[in-house]
Amino acid sequence: MVLLGRRLPQDYSMVQCRSMDDFDNLDDDDFECLPGGQPHDRWMRLALDEARIAAAEDEVPVGAIVVAGGRIVGSGHNQREQLNDPTAHAEMIALTQAAATLGSWRLEGCTLYVTLEPCPMCAGAILQARVPMVVWGAADPKAGAVQSLYRLFEDARLNHRVEHVGHVLADECGRILTEFFRSKRG
Repeated sequence: MVLLGRRLPQDYSMVQCRSMDDFDNLDDDDFECLPGGQPHDRWMRLALDEARIAAAEDEVPVGAIVVAGGRIVGSGHNQREQLNDPTAHAEMIALTQAAATLGSWRLEGCTLYVTLEPCPMCAGAILQARVPMVVWGAADPKAGAVQSLYRLFEDARLNHRVEHVGHVLADECGRILTEFFRSKRG
């Protein structure tokens, strides 16, 4: 599948694991499919792979994946420079791919993993897509719309709420951004 100039990685579409709903009743021995024994780490590492692709393409290294039923249904990384598109954030591309894969704009039952706290645009798209869960890595003190500047996912005036878990692999997610911007300034 090709969307916005990106091909959904075939190897990612075959990633299998237990559904996130099953994690509450598991023992430590049951986490063998998850490196480090943490339920979100495996998926965040795959989002980091997307961020590394962005860095290699001289894009701001942010990556995202959408997981449904224990498999990746959408993935993306920043492509604003390549596409000359201000909306080509990793989350937007991953959400678009997931909707195409699932045949619905409603991404109920999905979890979005993203290496950087979503901005207001992406948080709005996540809300519109009815994504029930977002897992994010590094905080974004300049544009974060989940916890840092705004709390859009918890705004009672909106008709949808999004559960979220932040700071997953935050050091690694932040380091790739820091290194990228350091290389630009140096």
